Amino acid sequence: MSAANVYRLEELPGRVGRLLGISEWIAIDQARIDAFAAATGDQQWIHVDAERAAASPFGTTIAHGYLTLSLLPLLSSTAFALVDVGTAINYGLNRVRFPAPVPVGSRVRGHFDLLACEAVKGGVQLTIKVTVEREGSERPVCVAEALSRRFASTLNSDV
Repeated sequence: MSAANVYRLEELPGRVGRLLGISEWIAIDQARIDAFAAATGDQQWIHVDAERAAASPFGTTIAHGYLTLSLLPLLSSTAFALVDVGTAINYGLNRVRFPAPVPVGSRVRGHFDLLACEAVKGGVQLTIKVTVEREGSERPVCVAEALSRRFASTLNSDV
């Protein structure tokens, strides 16, 4: 998979308030949900017990909200790329919401809008609004403001 939209760091200030890109669709199968449950220790039945979840209001297992959030790097990698970045780090999140569930068998994709681009020593700090949609649903499944720092060269100790 490769990103549809490619940018240089110097272009980003002019893209504030604009869409950076939309990712490819990613399938959410039970194997992915189970692997996330095993990695995080979150074995709640609504995620991993198909028989019990069938009797729930969702009618099936659903992905963890944090699983959806953890897909942001994968989703962003197919939505846009920065060609002149030597180092990229996650810096945090301002706000995260999970307005709708992600039932097993769903496909999701992300929309990445650049909200801010601020200069930091050796690079920029980006604030990106990410809206993850589920195919066939009117409500997003995740809305987050993700912060990252992008540096043109290798990371120094003054991050």
